[in-house]
Amino acid sequence: MSIELKQISELVWEIPKSGEMFVPGKIYADKDLIKHLVDDVSRGKEWNALVQIRNVACLPGIQKASLAMADIHPGYGFAIGAIGAFDTQDGVISVAGVGFDCNCGVRTLKTGLTRDDLKGKEENLANELFRTVPAGIGSEGRIKLSKNEINDVLVKGARFAVERGYGTPGDLIFTEEEGCVNGADPDTVSDEAKRRGSSQIGTLGSGNHYLEVQAVEEIFDEDSARVFGLFRGQVLISIHCGSRALGHQIGMDYLKTLESASRRYDIPVRERELVCAPFKSEEGRRYFKAVNCGINAAFANRQVIAHLTRKALRSALGVNEGTVTTLYDVGHNTAKTEKHKVDGVEKQLIVHRKGATRAFGPGRPEVPSAYRAVGQPVLVGGTMGTRSYILHGTQKGMDETFGTSIHGAGRISSRESAKKRWRGKDLVAQLKERGIIIKGHSLSGVAEEAPGAYKDVAQVVDVVHNAGIAERVAMTVPLISVKG
Repeated sequence: MSIELKQISELVWEIPKSGEMFVPGKIYADKDLIKHLVDDVSRGKEWNALVQIRNVACLPGIQKASLAMADIHPGYGFAIGAIGAFDTQDGVISVAGVGFDCNCGVRTLKTGLTRDDLKGKEENLANELFRTVPAGIGSEGRIKLSKNEINDVLVKGARFAVERGYGTPGDLIFTEEEGCVNGADPDTVSDEAKRRGSSQIGTLGSGNHYLEVQAVEEIFDEDSARVFGLFRGQVLISIHCGSRALGHQIGMDYLKTLESASRRYDIPVRERELVCAPFKSEEGRRYFKAVNCGINAAFANRQVIAHLTRKALRSALGVNEGTVTTLYDVGHNTAKTEKHKVDGVEKQLIVHRKGATRAFGPGRPEVPSAYRAVGQPVLVGGTMGTRSYILHGTQKGMDETFGTSIHGAGRISSRESAKKRWRGKDLVAQLKERGIIIKGHSLSGVAEEAPGAYKDVAQVVDVVHNAGIAERVAMTVPLISVKG
């Protein structure tokens, strides 16, 4: 197996268009990050990101390039950290481009607290968050929804939660799409998906999901930080989760539907999860409507968790809930219709972001008016032992990557290999010595998320910052991390 790879600038690499590729592959990375991808190919690993980038470039209707960010690593069909934008007239929609945790994303809450305000109270807050926010495999929340109510969630998203008293209208203003995408149709979601999701709104789940109390360690851009309401030493809380079992079931259900559609419309399938259908087809439209339902469920989920987090802060520290506000909430496993310029012509596209974050630049109307002069906040999760970042979108990102940036550090070790190399109990102890409290529902789950299983998030952020795709605003460090 070999893949031609050309360096076209310091931080941009290309897989030239060849064979059945409609467009080239384009990767934002430095030499060290590229070496890891090339080594996977050299070792003959069938499941590797470069092959997946090339495969996506072969899908009908793809625009500009099959794109990959610096946190790229192999996924199901689409690599994680990949972007594929397709013309809605002659392009496709793919399960792999969304993934099985539809609208997995991050919400970051701002507080008026400083790091000094938490001294001596960290353990109490950690315990209260651990008790208050349900987490772990199969975890269920306090909200039990009837079939009609779950249908309302799928249509209304975070608005459903706010109408029930879980948060405020102000939260919606600072949520991507104001917490609700249009075009969701509950009839396109199976009863099994609804059943699985009916008790999971307001739950964190497991895997790489977390609720993390953080402190702003460094400000890179004082003007943008002021616009976002950030300052050094400030305590933030980041919530990383998605649509849980409901979104997973949507993906499983539509694998079968789009597998049949791929045969029907004579679309070659190069990897099982890369099945797809023309966006304009009946199968494609049904899947898109189901994806919108999953997106809305995830928005509702993070909205309820934010509400529970405020309750925990009040209980543990006496914090006024009204002082805990939403910085932003943005997803990174989505397929959305958006207008972008391609070769100077504005087109309606269906943009797949698989482990990649929307990062719209200044002036874009989808960005909240309070942030529009700067660009959209981009929330980048690191690891429970290192750091996370807040960036903002740029015009260059709009021009080159359909307004998309990284979502995290990106794995370098699989979950299984991480569990063999690290012990959860040891990690908890080691991080405690560094002043980081870990509350995990599963020690094996903690081991899977060992900091060493990930790339250096600072290196990954440097790539997109120096490439001008998104720019650094602030860096945070973890104080408390609640894991599933």
